[in-house]
Amino acid sequence: MSALQKVIKLMLIEKKDIVIAICLGFIAGISSVGLFAASGYLISKAALIPPFYALIVLTSTVKLLGFVKAGAKYGERLYSHRATFTILSNLRVTFFEKLEPLVPHVFHKYRSGDLLGRVVGDVESLQNFFLRVFYPPIVLLLVFVSTIFFVSFYSLAIAVILLLGFLLTTIVIPALFSLRQVKINGRVRQERGDLSTEITEVMYGFRDLKLFQQLDTKQNQLLSQSETYINEQKQENINKVYSQSFNGFITFIVSWFVLAIGAYLVVNGTLEGIFLAMLVMISLTVFEPAAPMAVFPIYIQESRDASNRLYDVVDEPDIQPSETNISINHLPDVPPGLAFSDIRFTYKGEWRTTIPNLSLLLPAGSKTAIVGASGSGKSTLLQLILKMQQVEAGQVYWDQHDTLTVSGSAIWEQTKVVLQENHFFYGTIRDNLLLADPGLQDDQMNAVLASVQLENFSLDTRVSENGENLSGGEKQRLAIARALLKKGHLWLLDEPTSSLDAQTEQSIYQQIFNQADQDTLLLVSHRLQGLEQMDQIIVMNHGEIIESGSYQELMELEGYFYQMKTLEESLL
Repeated sequence: MSALQKVIKLMLIEKKDIVIAICLGFIAGISSVGLFAASGYLISKAALIPPFYALIVLTSTVKLLGFVKAGAKYGERLYSHRATFTILSNLRVTFFEKLEPLVPHVFHKYRSGDLLGRVVGDVESLQNFFLRVFYPPIVLLLVFVSTIFFVSFYSLAIAVILLLGFLLTTIVIPALFSLRQVKINGRVRQERGDLSTEITEVMYGFRDLKLFQQLDTKQNQLLSQSETYINEQKQENINKVYSQSFNGFITFIVSWFVLAIGAYLVVNGTLEGIFLAMLVMISLTVFEPAAPMAVFPIYIQESRDASNRLYDVVDEPDIQPSETNISINHLPDVPPGLAFSDIRFTYKGEWRTTIPNLSLLLPAGSKTAIVGASGSGKSTLLQLILKMQQVEAGQVYWDQHDTLTVSGSAIWEQTKVVLQENHFFYGTIRDNLLLADPGLQDDQMNAVLASVQLENFSLDTRVSENGENLSGGEKQRLAIARALLKKGHLWLLDEPTSSLDAQTEQSIYQQIFNQADQDTLLLVSHRLQGLEQMDQIIVMNHGEIIESGSYQELMELEGYFYQMKTLEESLL
């Protein structure tokens, strides 16, 4: 199934509004033709001085058709736009639902700015699919068939002229202009994606650009990119205007032909002169629904490109999660045991295997620390437990369950996580703490803030986007407070106190260990202080376990851990 077919399938969810919009569009179109036809006939009839009642009937018919046209046009706009907005909403929701399981794999292939451009720009482009592509041809066909059928009773020649005009204005001319538009549309989408990426880069890297005095250079690049995008948009709109203008010109030519042929037929006596004005007025009006067809191929190509760009992301085979049947959606509310059995893992696009082969057992209720040099695979193990990444070979077990059969939400429900980088949302301290549990009371949150030495913060203290107004230590303590408030019996801590001084670190670790007394805890750390109370310490290097044991056992071994500890103490 093509990407555009998937969009149509989503669109047909709103079939009721679509059918109503098509029916009202047809009524508006045919009443408009009838209005002008009646007006033309009224003018001709009035010249012959008919009975007064005949003029009253014709005048009333014209007024009635005017009201019908206005009402139907309003209804058609109402239902077509309502359907469009609902379709766009369904598309956004569906796209997000498909995109969410691909995180973080999707960021190995697509930049966030490019994804933003697709989610915003390409979805917005698809609003033209229903309004400009899907239902206008249906309405146009119904109106033209009805009109040509009606005209054929008066003159087959004029009916043929209208048919030829229909073919020219709906197929031939739009096709000619669309050939150029295809190239322009591709460039517009590429430039829009590049511009979104550049803007995102400047926003996130603003501070570093300032520090390295490269902000002006980056701004100039951004302005140049913006100018290129604007120029491509101008070319796109100019081509659309040319297409519409030329199409309008052809409709007037058709009307002149109708007038000329009609006059010839009147002279020959094959057409009554009283109907000539009516037929000319019909030719001027019947092409009104044909105006959108001038840009029909342009918009259908635009919609095809936009849908392809959207579904290229969510259907990308390289970033799809493994196809495994999820059979467990809820885990017992008890401390879990974890096990890694002969696992191998490599990040997408990386030549180096992060974890070549590893087996590890974490008993339920145990306290385990993983230490080692940067890049040794410590944080990767946490991501594998959380199903943020998936192993290439081997199994990760939660108690007796292979995590491939456990839903991510079931794991996250039982996990308290503090990562190296924690996101904080724009709002207040209260808003960010309530992520742990929406039912928390103020006194519970205040107590936890005090336990992590953030008692100087009130729950109404403002938090800037991504916590920009918080220091590194405050961010870490707020993340720990959020973990302390969350339910669950597995603690995954990745360098949770790297920005804290030794005294504060010791105090907060004590809070964590007190609360996690019966829970399973896994700590990733570069610091070796305070590891004496761990049940086991795992030393990793290049994705392999080179040492393991209790603190005392590793110190007596005088191996890699002993050397690390000795070096750390010499630097303090």
